[in-house]
Amino acid sequence: MKEKIHPKYKKTTINCACGNVIETASTEEGMKVEICNNCHPFFTGTQKIMDTEGRIERFKKRYADVKKK
Repeated sequence: MKEKIHPKYKKTTINCACGNVIETASTEEGMKVEICNNCHPFFTGTQKIMDTEGRIERFKKRYADVKKK
């Protein structure tokens, strides 16, 4: 690798909107994010998958004939 062309890699913190602070290393200093693993619905178990309009069934019904051809 060539010398003196790479950015400096240093310790920094990532601040989430929920108040969580993550210490890591990066080329940037003081990053801010809107969502992290402490407040994301997938990781907290509050994620809700709802198909109230029957979109999946309509899709399967509509394209069932395409598979047969």
